[in-house]
Amino acid sequence: MSISLAQGIWISVFAIIAGIDFWLEGFYIFRPIIVCTVVGAILGNLKLGLVAGGLTELVFAGLTPVGGTQPPNPVMAGIMTVVLAYTTGHSPATAIGLSLPFSILTQYIILFYYSAFSVFAKKFNEYAEKLELNKFRNLAYGLTLLVGLTYGVLSFLCVYAAQKPMSNFVNSFPGWLSHGFTIAGGILPAVGFAILLQTMLKGRYVPYLLLGFTAACFIKFGNLMPVAVIGGCLAAIEYYQAVRTRKIKNELKEIRENQNDGGDSDGI
Repeated sequence: MSISLAQGIWISVFAIIAGIDFWLEGFYIFRPIIVCTVVGAILGNLKLGLVAGGLTELVFAGLTPVGGTQPPNPVMAGIMTVVLAYTTGHSPATAIGLSLPFSILTQYIILFYYSAFSVFAKKFNEYAEKLELNKFRNLAYGLTLLVGLTYGVLSFLCVYAAQKPMSNFVNSFPGWLSHGFTIAGGILPAVGFAILLQTMLKGRYVPYLLLGFTAACFIKFGNLMPVAVIGGCLAAIEYYQAVRTRKIKNELKEIRENQNDGGDSDGI
């Protein structure tokens, strides 16, 4: 299926918004689950956007920038996963692997901005010292707008202007290569989730993980909402148990302090 000019423009406008949000990390609109869903809605295939968003979000769940280490760009990954699946007819799992080159290229451009914008630090300090707030504000807005427009231009070129060559190129892949991308796309969400668990999972929470995994795999649900409800209930139990434990500790601490103070005041 092809993408119309109007759809390409709307995706580019949303890319500008999501790109600025990723630059500022304000509202987390840039997360793949939101990006894919919005792009799918623009293309008239909300189901594809939701499926692609869920898979791509798992891929990026544990990918967090640490210092100079930057993961692939989540905005472009979300956009191109849906676009490639929509235009080529491949599954979202296959499209995830195909979207990574676009995502990595975009992140290289953003990394260039990180370095290039450092030359403006002196100007920001100068405006701040002189209380020239308008100049400070205009420079900050200008650089942020440049970043957003970069997302918009890249998205428009990839989504609309080059859609036929891109679609022909992807469809020219031999069957074994397309199958390889499908396998890689199926593995990437598990890898992303494993990276997330490596940094967040504690021993005390392993039983909850195993319980949720067993419920999701072996109980026949029409959707995963019951598993989410069970997880929410377990989280609530854990939260209130922690609150109760903290309250008991505070009460015991107060009792010990009162006993010590009482003994001194009585002179005993």
